[in-house]
Amino acid sequence: MAQVEKRGGLLRKSSASKKPLKEKVVLMYDEIFMTEDPSKCSPRFWEELFLMKVNLEYLEGKLESLDGEELMKIKDNINCLFQHCIQALGEEHPIRVVNALQTLCALIRGVHQKNKSTSGFDIINMLMGFDKAELCMKNLMESLDSLLCAEGSESLKSLCLKLLLCLVTVTDNISQNTILEYVMINSIFEAILQILSHPPSRREHGYDAVVLLALLVNYRKYEVSGPLNGQQYKDKEEEHQSGFFSALTNMVSPTCYFCPAQECKRTNEAILLALYEAVHLNRNFITVLAQSHPEMGLVTTPVSPAPTTPATPLGTTPPSSDVISSVELPLDADVQTSNLLITFLKYSSIVMQDTKDEHRLHSGKLCLIILTCIAEDQYANAFLHDDNMNFRVNLHRMPMRHRKKAADKNLPCRPLVCAVLDLMVEFIVTHMMKEFPMDLYVRCIQVVHKLLCYQKKCRVRLHYTWRELWSALINLLKFLMSNETVLLAKHNIFTLALMIVNLFNMFITYGDTFLPTPSSYDELYYEIIRMHQSFDNLYSMVLRLSTNAGQWKEAASKVTHALVNIRAIINHFNPKIESYAAVNHISQLSEEQVRSISTNVRRNLAFHTLSQEVLLKEFSTIS
Repeated sequence: MAQVEKRGGLLRKSSASKKPLKEKVVLMYDEIFMTEDPSKCSPRFWEELFLMKVNLEYLEGKLESLDGEELMKIKDNINCLFQHCIQALGEEHPIRVVNALQTLCALIRGVHQKNKSTSGFDIINMLMGFDKAELCMKNLMESLDSLLCAEGSESLKSLCLKLLLCLVTVTDNISQNTILEYVMINSIFEAILQILSHPPSRREHGYDAVVLLALLVNYRKYEVSGPLNGQQYKDKEEEHQSGFFSALTNMVSPTCYFCPAQECKRTNEAILLALYEAVHLNRNFITVLAQSHPEMGLVTTPVSPAPTTPATPLGTTPPSSDVISSVELPLDADVQTSNLLITFLKYSSIVMQDTKDEHRLHSGKLCLIILTCIAEDQYANAFLHDDNMNFRVNLHRMPMRHRKKAADKNLPCRPLVCAVLDLMVEFIVTHMMKEFPMDLYVRCIQVVHKLLCYQKKCRVRLHYTWRELWSALINLLKFLMSNETVLLAKHNIFTLALMIVNLFNMFITYGDTFLPTPSSYDELYYEIIRMHQSFDNLYSMVLRLSTNAGQWKEAASKVTHALVNIRAIINHFNPKIESYAAVNHISQLSEEQVRSISTNVRRNLAFHTLSQEVLLKEFSTIS
């Protein structure tokens, strides 16, 4: 007997003597693509269709092969197919339901390919017709809701979510997708939360469900009263304490969707979007960030007995924090705790390494936006800076010739803010390149600034190697100056330079409130004095541009004014250091010698020589 080969909807005998035969389902599709109603000659046409295995490739390809005029000629038949698919969703026989769901997906995707540049209105008309759209979508959403909430097949639920994702992404700009109006009116939000609330369903469908929610939240989100605005979203979440947010925690644990490996080849922007919406829309999400789970194979060190951060800032009321208050670190010495934020930081350290790839560039930006939301939240900061919550965070570092690879075993246990700062320093030192990611650098410096503002406000003395940050910032300034001409053709580098200088101003002016020890101030002054040539060059550059009537005059002038503190330190200490070196016949002073001079000068400042009477007399003569 000749073998039968199936290819592209054709049943073809291996013998070349006979013409190839088409599958029955393909013949039925061809009838639908005729102008006549296929059920006229075959009353059981629609009933039989959904007993046939769907040929997705053929159906989508057939839709794509038609031009606009040809498609409009068979619009009635497509509308009829769409309506019969919805009717089949209510059938008891699961085969009919599966075939109907797959047919709907193929129809939506095929019509989308023909209407990429148009709005959702054209797609609605082509699929179901304006006059029947409201009833069709109501019936469709009710059927999907029933299937998602039923105790039935997980495969059916998976197909339902895939269909919903097809509907949501039917236009490139989600806010122009008019179909979503019907989705919002006939909300399936409760069904999605039910899936996320149930651990087995969450494991099976969590990714699609969370992505779907993240996309729905973004539908017309910037309009005054979006269909699913932040407040409604927050209120709904509070009704489901074990819903979306706890689901997200389980989903992005190290075994799930944030790739924990160095070999991660692609980013997961959909989950990043979901995490951003969670952080952005709900202040109680800190409880999810802080929820700890054991991570095997690491060793903990004893935690500090005295916290340095106030639990609740004055004049504010903390969010519900059952998770935070109930966290107990494991007593087993071989167990190290982890949480969602640690997983996110590790993932970010991978994604942010290669910003030359467009997808990673977007993902890196989203990671920094999420970190910005976290860094400006008072309660997230309290958790990040808590001395009693120490973790080892093994960030991925870009291989560089001039530095050794850090041994994982030597990672210290520190508050999580140290890992955030490490991530920012790592980004700063590894992205000084021709295709300069200015936007990412600005966001990176903003994260550091927000963390410092919290430390200053709450007087948190963080034991961190600040010198690495200072060195990275100075090297970034040197890069901006070395590539002034190339960078100015694309970017306003003075915005970034001003942010960097202002960070130094924060350390100089308010460092006594958050630097860990007096010697930290000496280290700061040493770095400024040691690298004084870089600051001098920056001053020369901005002075040159601020005195010219050019495009950058105003921006450069701001940097000129911001450099006052740094230049005062350099001008005060440099002559004394050079004098000491000359007297002692030393060509180059060590760090200890410079710090010693700095300390002595600071201690011996003779404020008493300028009495109040002398000062008043002097100022009284000024006109």
